[in-house]
Amino acid sequence: MLNYQRYKRVPVVHFPERTWPEKEIQSAPIWCSVDLRDGNQALVEPMVVEEKIEMFNLLVKLGFKEIEVGFPAASQIEYDFLRQLVDRKLIPDDVVIQVLVQCREHLIKRTFEAIKGVKKSIVHIYNSTSTLQRDVVFHKNMEEIKEIAVEGTNLVKKYAKHYDGELFLEYSPESFTGTELDYALDICTAVQETWGATPDNKIIINLPSTVEMTTPNVYADQIEWMNTHFKNRDSIILSVHPHNDRGTGVAATELALLAGADRVEGTLFGNGERTGNVDVLTLAYNMFSQGINPELNIENIREISDVYERCTKMDISPRHPYAGKLVFTAFSGSHQDAINKGMQALHERNGEYWEVPYLPIDPSDIGRQYEPIVRINSQSGKGGVAFVMDTFYGFKLPKGMHKEFADVIQKISEKQGEVAPEQIMDEFRSNYSERKEPIHFRKCQITDTETEDGEFATLAKVTFTDHGVEKHFEGVGNGPIDAVQNGLESALGIEIRVLDYNEHALTSGSGAQAASYIHLMDVKTGRVTYGVGISSNITRASIRGIFSAVNRLFY
Repeated sequence: MLNYQRYKRVPVVHFPERTWPEKEIQSAPIWCSVDLRDGNQALVEPMVVEEKIEMFNLLVKLGFKEIEVGFPAASQIEYDFLRQLVDRKLIPDDVVIQVLVQCREHLIKRTFEAIKGVKKSIVHIYNSTSTLQRDVVFHKNMEEIKEIAVEGTNLVKKYAKHYDGELFLEYSPESFTGTELDYALDICTAVQETWGATPDNKIIINLPSTVEMTTPNVYADQIEWMNTHFKNRDSIILSVHPHNDRGTGVAATELALLAGADRVEGTLFGNGERTGNVDVLTLAYNMFSQGINPELNIENIREISDVYERCTKMDISPRHPYAGKLVFTAFSGSHQDAINKGMQALHERNGEYWEVPYLPIDPSDIGRQYEPIVRINSQSGKGGVAFVMDTFYGFKLPKGMHKEFADVIQKISEKQGEVAPEQIMDEFRSNYSERKEPIHFRKCQITDTETEDGEFATLAKVTFTDHGVEKHFEGVGNGPIDAVQNGLESALGIEIRVLDYNEHALTSGSGAQAASYIHLMDVKTGRVTYGVGISSNITRASIRGIFSAVNRLFY
């Protein structure tokens, strides 16, 4: 049995004044990518300089205006990378470069050397403030920890005097979620006042969930408590930096935005230490799905995925929201049927808004239009197979045929697992449209005639092969299908009845192909099946459909 008694609950916030549960996200926050710092430091094989440049260029293309590029004072590779960005003039004028540094003078001095020539910079200082780390890591009291932050702020002010670009200060009380709220407020206020923040010269106060310790609502309470207790709130950009230790990083971030956060630090696909940082893409696509402009250029998830996997050497989970290979795929029969009907209704109604069951967004909006929405396995139903035939190949199977053909595919999927659209089409051909033996229709002549009582009728003269032997028959009926049916009954000694007939065009323009579906019954046994014929001549397509059904019923 799990020894759950080894663990104690993290205290929650008593904050009955909370207002965030009544709010909705209205607009995108300020986005800051930390892929090149948090993300990179968590890789088994950290990116080399050229990979970092490729990732940086992607982030710029996606529209990030604040990008943390690393800890240049602590790593020569990160220092060289930043200098290459400057020397190669790769930093757009509207992009702010963020650098991380501890509150130590030699590191801050080196940091300012690294950002020389950068037009806009955020110097991000931090120190851990949590109860646990004060005790077991630093062995310092509250005042001593606060003094580290204040001294770091003064050092940034000192070296900023000689910096010729536009400079912003960011301060993070690391492990904020494990810090007493009144103490977190005290230390942040001390940094704010030391820096001299004003509405025209704001300071970024970043409240990280360095280790996710509680449910998302508690983090939201912590953020709103700080938001309402800050002095001179109009001089602060309130930032959050959530991690995903409990698997709720996205939810925690969304609630933090409701609680007053202005800015989010995160990574593409949630890369980062342990279980990762919050996934900026999921946050942005979630907003997009609610009709909110995410203010990022994320229309092509394929390109984003390709660059990410190449640079990080990490694979994206097939169940990853929006980017995973399976997230816009339905295997369940009932889901497939609902998607099929939803897509049809959307097309017929020409609605303004996307409304399709099980698909929160149109996959094509983010570059996923070439991937199958419906995939077929042993759990799939008749609607899924029909959807594939319609979507991929243009065959609109009659409703009565859905189950018959789905049963064919079901047997295959039970043996091998997933059945690809190409294999489904191959089975359709072999079982229906190319089911031409042993009774093989060759040609026909259709003419008008009269019955013995003078009524209008159709005469069908048909040439066919029976096990390779050429034969002929004539039939008279009230139309081509009836005439061929009557002739076949006499020629083969069978009794059949056409129960239903459907047809539709497969292509448009001259020489267009048409598909005909014949629902046929063997009168003696009561067995029924469908036959399918394809031709540029609708009469010939119908006759081929009859022969297809006869071959399925009797041979």
